[in-house]
Amino acid sequence: MRRGVLSQHFSGVAVKRLAEVDANPASSNQHEVTGSQSLLRILGESDRKAPHGGEDNRFRATYIWLSEDQEPVSEDGRLSWYDSRRRNPKRNAEWRLYYQRNTVTELMSPGDVLFIARTPDDRLLFIVTPDEGTIRNQLLWLFGLDRAVGFEFDTHLIGPGTDAELDFAARYILDELGIEPSEPEADELDSLIAPFGLTFPATRVLSNLARNSLPEVDARDDPDSALVLWMEREEQLFRRLERKIVADRIREGFVTNDAVDVDGFLKFSLSVQNRRKARAGAALENHLAAILDVYGIRYARGVETENGNRPDFLFPGQKEYRDPSYPASHLTMLGAKSTLKDRWRQVLSEAARIEHKHLLTLEPGISEKQTGEMHAKNLQLVVPASLHQTYKPVQRAWLMNVAQFLSYVSLQN
Repeated sequence: MRRGVLSQHFSGVAVKRLAEVDANPASSNQHEVTGSQSLLRILGESDRKAPHGGEDNRFRATYIWLSEDQEPVSEDGRLSWYDSRRRNPKRNAEWRLYYQRNTVTELMSPGDVLFIARTPDDRLLFIVTPDEGTIRNQLLWLFGLDRAVGFEFDTHLIGPGTDAELDFAARYILDELGIEPSEPEADELDSLIAPFGLTFPATRVLSNLARNSLPEVDARDDPDSALVLWMEREEQLFRRLERKIVADRIREGFVTNDAVDVDGFLKFSLSVQNRRKARAGAALENHLAAILDVYGIRYARGVETENGNRPDFLFPGQKEYRDPSYPASHLTMLGAKSTLKDRWRQVLSEAARIEHKHLLTLEPGISEKQTGEMHAKNLQLVVPASLHQTYKPVQRAWLMNVAQFLSYVSLQN
C-alpha cells in the first residue's frame, strides 16, 4: 500500500510553551509571541509585515485550537514576522511574531503549547493545545519533536532525511488538523469503488471490499498489522467515494425557490461529519469480527447484558453471560472505539459481571492522565502494535496489543 509523506504538507515546524507575555496581551500590550533565532530556520530572515500603503506580505495563517474537551476551532487570518530593530544596525536583531486577536487566541492561556507549522504553499498553521494532553502528544510525535517542551522555540525542518511516511497514525492526526492527504493510489481506489456510482454501500460491504483488495494481508500472520491496514484501506475507499458524492452535491448547488439554502448546506455538512464518525466505528467492529473469526474465537456482537447496555463484543456469548452458574472469570468484554476522548468511560457499565474490562482503540498518543484513569478503573487499553510508538515508554509497558488480546481471550474461552 503506497502512502504520501509529511513533506507534502509541511516544510518545517516549531513548538514552545506559551509564557504569560505570549498568551496575555495585557502583559505586553501586544499580540506577540516571543521569537528566537531558532524560529528563523522555519520563517526565514525576510520581514513579513503589512507596510503603510504598500502590499501586505504577512504570512497567510490558519489559527487552530485543539482540545479534548471541546470541538476544534479554526479561523483564517494573518501573522507578521519581522526584525523590530532592522532600522538600527547597531543593535542585535529582535525578531517578533505578531498574531491577530481572534477566537483561537482568546482561548489560549499561559502554559498551553503552541505549534507554528509552515506549509509548502507559504501558509502558517498557528496551532494551540493544552499541555500534557493527548493532542499535544500526537502533534509532537507527528512532527518528530522532543516531548520536553520549553519556553523557547524548538524547531524541526521537514524534508530529505527527516521526512516520514503518512502511516495510519499520521493520517489520523492530519485529519484532526483538517488536512486530507492526497492518495497516491487514486486510480486503483477509483476502480474499486466504481460499481457503487454515487451511492454509499452498507458499511459491511465496504469493509469486505477493503479486506478483499489486500489479499496479501493475512490476520493469522499478524493481526495487529492486518487491523490497521484494513482500516486504512477502508478509510481510503470511503474518503474517495465521499469526495465524489460531495462534489456532485455541491455542483447541484444549495438554492431553494431562488434563495440560497443556508440551512440545507449546514444540514448536509453535518451529515458528512456524522457519517464519517459512525462509519469509522462500524468499520473497526467489522474488521475485529473478521479477525476473531479467523482465530475461531467465540463471541457475540452488540448483544444486551443488563440495563439496556450492549458491549461491542462479549466473550464467549450472551447465553454464558446470562447464566449465573457460568464463572464470571471466564467472561470477557471488548469495547471498540476508533477514537476515545472521554467516551472510554461509557464501557465501564456495559457488563456488570465482568470486573476487568478491555477497550480497543486506534487513537495514537493518549495522555498519561487518561491511561492512568483507565488503569485505576480496571480498564485495559488494547492498541495495535504499530501505534504503541506514539505512547510514552511507561505507557507502552502497560498497553496490550491485538495479538496479546487474542491470546488472552482464547485462554478465557
